[in-house]
Amino acid sequence: MTGDIGLFYGSTTCYTEMAAEKIRDAMGTNIAGTSRVDLFDIANQPIALANAYQQVILGIPTWDYGELEESWENIWEDIDQVNWRDKSVALYGLGDQLGYPDWFQDAMGYLAARITSLGARCVGQWPTTGYRFTGSQGLTKDGDYFVGLALDDENDFELSDARILRWCRQVSDEFEM
Repeated sequence: MTGDIGLFYGSTTCYTEMAAEKIRDAMGTNIAGTSRVDLFDIANQPIALANAYQQVILGIPTWDYGELEESWENIWEDIDQVNWRDKSVALYGLGDQLGYPDWFQDAMGYLAARITSLGARCVGQWPTTGYRFTGSQGLTKDGDYFVGLALDDENDFELSDARILRWCRQVSDEFEM
Protein backbone atom coordinates (compact mmCIF):
# COMPACT_ATOMS: atom_id res chain seq x y z
CA MET A 1 0.00 0.00 0.00
CA THR A 2 1.76 3.05 -1.25
CA GLY A 3 -1.02 5.38 -2.34
CA ASP A 4 -2.84 8.14 -0.52
CA ILE A 5 -6.27 6.76 -1.40
CA GLY A 6 -7.71 3.27 -1.14
CA LEU A 7 -10.19 2.41 -3.90
CA PHE A 8 -12.36 -0.62 -3.16
CA TYR A 9 -14.69 -2.00 -5.80
CA GLY A 10 -16.85 -5.01 -6.60
CA SER A 11 -17.15 -5.98 -10.24
CA THR A 12 -18.75 -9.06 -11.73
CA THR A 13 -18.76 -7.94 -15.36
CA CYS A 14 -15.51 -5.87 -15.23
CA TYR A 15 -17.12 -2.46 -15.91
CA THR A 16 -16.74 -1.27 -12.32
CA GLU A 17 -13.15 -2.52 -12.38
CA MET A 18 -12.44 -0.66 -15.63
CA ALA A 19 -13.88 2.51 -14.08
CA ALA A 20 -11.62 1.95 -11.03
CA GLU A 21 -8.57 1.80 -13.27
CA LYS A 22 -9.62 4.99 -15.07
CA ILE A 23 -10.16 6.74 -11.73
CA ARG A 24 -6.74 5.60 -10.51
CA ASP A 25 -5.12 6.95 -13.67
CA ALA A 26 -7.07 10.23 -13.53
CA MET A 27 -6.08 10.83 -9.91
CA GLY A 28 -2.43 10.73 -10.99
CA THR A 29 0.67 10.26 -8.87
CA ASN A 30 1.73 11.58 -5.47
CA ILE A 31 4.84 13.54 -4.58
CA ALA A 32 6.87 10.33 -4.28
CA GLY A 33 5.95 9.48 -7.87
CA THR A 34 3.74 6.50 -7.05
CA SER A 35 0.07 6.17 -7.88
CA ARG A 36 -2.11 8.13 -5.48
CA VAL A 37 -4.68 5.32 -5.57
CA ASP A 38 -4.31 1.70 -4.45
CA LEU A 39 -6.92 -0.62 -6.01
CA PHE A 40 -8.64 -3.43 -4.12
CA ASP A 41 -11.15 -5.91 -5.56
CA ILE A 42 -13.36 -6.77 -2.59
CA ALA A 43 -13.96 -10.24 -4.01
CA ASN A 44 -10.30 -11.02 -3.28
CA GLN A 45 -9.17 -8.51 -0.67
CA PRO A 46 -10.86 -7.64 2.64
CA ILE A 47 -12.67 -4.33 3.03
CA ALA A 48 -10.91 -4.03 6.42
CA LEU A 49 -7.85 -2.82 4.45
CA ALA A 50 -9.72 0.50 4.22
CA ASN A 51 -8.64 1.11 7.82
CA ALA A 52 -5.21 2.09 6.44
CA TYR A 53 -6.60 5.10 4.51
CA GLN A 54 -8.13 8.43 5.48
CA GLN A 55 -9.42 8.90 1.93
CA VAL A 56 -11.39 6.09 0.34
CA ILE A 57 -13.22 5.61 -2.93
CA LEU A 58 -15.87 2.90 -3.17
CA GLY A 59 -17.16 1.52 -6.48
CA ILE A 60 -20.43 -0.38 -6.61
CA PRO A 61 -22.73 -1.38 -9.47
CA THR A 62 -26.48 -1.76 -9.09
CA TRP A 63 -27.82 -5.09 -10.31
CA ASP A 64 -31.27 -5.72 -11.73
CA TYR A 65 -34.02 -4.20 -9.60
CA GLY A 66 -31.91 -2.19 -7.16
CA GLU A 67 -29.81 -5.08 -5.87
CA LEU A 68 -26.24 -5.20 -4.60
CA GLU A 69 -23.57 -6.73 -6.79
CA GLU A 70 -22.52 -10.18 -5.53
CA SER A 71 -19.12 -9.17 -4.12
CA TRP A 72 -20.66 -6.32 -2.12
CA GLU A 73 -23.50 -8.55 -0.93
CA ASN A 74 -20.95 -11.12 0.29
CA ILE A 75 -19.00 -8.58 2.37
CA TRP A 76 -21.88 -6.32 3.45
CA GLU A 77 -21.56 -7.26 7.12
CA ASP A 78 -17.76 -6.81 6.96
CA ILE A 79 -18.23 -3.08 6.31
CA ASP A 80 -18.51 -2.73 10.10
CA GLN A 81 -14.85 -3.84 10.43
CA VAL A 82 -13.76 -0.46 9.09
CA ASN A 83 -13.52 2.58 11.34
CA TRP A 84 -15.28 5.04 9.02
CA ARG A 85 -15.13 7.94 11.50
CA ASP A 86 -13.06 10.83 10.17
CA LYS A 87 -12.68 9.19 6.75
CA SER A 88 -13.53 11.10 3.59
CA VAL A 89 -15.26 8.75 1.18
CA ALA A 90 -16.21 9.24 -2.46
CA LEU A 91 -18.50 6.79 -4.20
CA TYR A 92 -19.07 5.88 -7.79
CA GLY A 93 -21.69 3.55 -9.15
CA LEU A 94 -22.61 1.86 -12.38
CA GLY A 95 -26.14 1.24 -13.51
CA ASP A 96 -28.52 1.07 -16.45
CA GLN A 97 -30.80 4.11 -16.41
CA LEU A 98 -32.92 2.97 -19.37
CA GLY A 99 -33.19 -0.74 -18.61
CA TYR A 100 -33.84 -0.20 -14.88
CA PRO A 101 -35.04 3.43 -14.62
CA ASP A 102 -36.74 2.98 -11.23
CA TRP A 103 -33.60 1.61 -9.55
CA PHE A 104 -30.77 3.57 -11.15
CA GLN A 105 -27.80 3.77 -8.75
CA ASP A 106 -29.74 2.27 -5.83
CA ALA A 107 -26.73 0.25 -4.60
CA MET A 108 -24.61 3.39 -4.40
CA GLY A 109 -27.31 4.92 -2.20
CA TYR A 110 -27.42 1.86 0.06
CA LEU A 111 -23.65 1.97 0.48
CA ALA A 112 -23.62 5.70 1.19
CA ALA A 113 -26.31 5.29 3.84
CA ARG A 114 -24.41 2.42 5.44
CA ILE A 115 -21.04 4.14 5.71
CA THR A 116 -22.41 7.53 6.77
CA SER A 117 -24.32 5.81 9.56
CA LEU A 118 -20.92 4.52 10.68
CA GLY A 119 -19.36 8.00 10.65
CA ALA A 120 -17.94 8.49 7.13
CA ARG A 121 -17.97 11.92 5.49
CA CYS A 122 -19.10 11.51 1.89
CA VAL A 123 -17.72 13.75 -0.86
CA GLY A 124 -18.09 13.75 -4.63
CA GLN A 125 -21.80 14.37 -5.10
CA TRP A 126 -22.69 14.40 -8.79
CA PRO A 127 -25.47 16.35 -10.58
CA THR A 128 -28.46 14.44 -11.97
CA THR A 129 -28.64 16.73 -15.01
CA GLY A 130 -28.45 14.80 -18.28
CA TYR A 131 -29.57 11.45 -16.90
CA ARG A 132 -32.83 9.69 -17.84
CA PHE A 133 -34.26 7.72 -14.93
CA THR A 134 -37.43 7.72 -12.85
CA GLY A 135 -36.23 6.65 -9.40
CA SER A 136 -33.09 6.14 -7.36
CA GLN A 137 -32.01 5.43 -3.80
CA GLY A 138 -28.69 7.02 -4.78
CA LEU A 139 -29.88 10.62 -4.59
CA THR A 140 -29.13 13.29 -2.02
CA LYS A 141 -32.06 14.44 0.11
CA ASP A 142 -32.83 17.35 -2.22
CA GLY A 143 -32.84 14.99 -5.22
CA ASP A 144 -30.62 17.28 -7.32
CA TYR A 145 -27.48 15.18 -6.95
CA PHE A 146 -26.38 11.58 -6.79
CA VAL A 147 -24.41 10.69 -3.66
CA GLY A 148 -21.46 9.95 -5.97
CA LEU A 149 -20.46 9.65 -9.60
CA ALA A 150 -23.18 7.93 -11.62
CA LEU A 151 -21.91 5.98 -14.63
CA ASP A 152 -24.01 4.18 -17.24
CA ASP A 153 -21.70 2.34 -19.60
CA GLU A 154 -24.72 0.61 -21.14
CA ASN A 155 -26.33 3.79 -22.49
CA ASP A 156 -23.84 6.66 -21.99
CA PHE A 157 -20.47 4.96 -22.52
CA GLU A 158 -19.22 7.88 -24.61
CA LEU A 159 -19.75 10.23 -21.63
CA SER A 160 -18.01 8.12 -18.99
CA ASP A 161 -14.39 9.18 -19.54
CA ALA A 162 -15.21 12.91 -19.37
CA ARG A 163 -17.40 12.36 -16.31
CA ILE A 164 -14.62 10.43 -14.57
CA LEU A 165 -12.05 13.15 -15.27
CA ARG A 166 -14.32 15.94 -14.03
CA TRP A 167 -15.34 13.96 -10.94
CA CYS A 168 -11.73 13.09 -10.09
CA ARG A 169 -10.78 16.78 -10.14
CA GLN A 170 -13.77 17.51 -7.89
CA VAL A 171 -12.93 14.68 -5.48
CA SER A 172 -9.26 15.71 -5.31
CA ASP A 173 -10.37 19.18 -4.24
CA GLU A 174 -12.86 17.78 -1.73
CA PHE A 175 -10.25 15.40 -0.33
CA GLU A 176 -8.17 18.60 0.08
CA MET A 177 -5.26 17.15 -1.86
